[in-house]
Amino acid sequence: MSFDAYAALVERADPERFRAAMAAPVAARRVLFPLYAFNVEVARAPWVTEEPMIAEMRMQWWRDALEEIAGGGQPRRHEVVDALADVLDDEGARLLDKLVAARRWDVYKDAFEDAAHFDDYIDATSGHLMWTAARLLGHADESAVRDFAYGVGVANLFRAIPDLEERGRKPLVDGSGAAVTALAEKATARLEAARRQRRSVSAEAGAALYAGYLGRPVLRQVLKDPGKVARGALGLPPLAERVRFLNVALRGWWR
Repeated sequence: MSFDAYAALVERADPERFRAAMAAPVAARRVLFPLYAFNVEVARAPWVTEEPMIAEMRMQWWRDALEEIAGGGQPRRHEVVDALADVLDDEGARLLDKLVAARRWDVYKDAFEDAAHFDDYIDATSGHLMWTAARLLGHADESAVRDFAYGVGVANLFRAIPDLEERGRKPLVDGSGAAVTALAEKATARLEAARRQRRSVSAEAGAALYAGYLGRPVLRQVLKDPGKVARGALGLPPLAERVRFLNVALRGWWR
């Protein structure tokens, strides 16, 4: 698969991360697109079949591939695996393995056990991906990146709730209006913590955080009207979204 093919895969399945990667320097795109293509493949694996065992096998295939990359030998032949092997180190492969393991939750219809389980899921799916990308691109303080990733991950989950519920999933520990507001407040506080540490994230690593450009406005919408989560009414109109992205890309990921 060529570089253009990776980009096309991400563009079709994850247009926000595609936009973010295209705003990054060319050298950064060589890291971001394989990571984002991997994330597309893993995120959709639980949804391509109604059979949990088949979905588990797909997830295990990716875990085995990451183990092969971490081992330093010749990994299995696959377009995305080949690209990952070119950019990942042992730590990156280990963290992405934990990302895949966390996404086993997507296979089943069980609720999160508690708030700690929910936080672990967000940190593994949003946090491990963003931290791996940032670390591979340049110097960054891990706590700043993970705080930002948590806020973005919660905002993204809020946006996905109607679809998840339609598929029989239970995406929140507590779906009451008060609990949704409290979660949005917590996520916003994490974004603010990252913002205060913005100087600890280099410009090179900051390119990995562009993908969270909708996190702040989405959380503001939830805080203003928690009912928008259930109504599937979160997000910005296309023009406003483009303006928001340009503001982040030109002025900084923390905007």
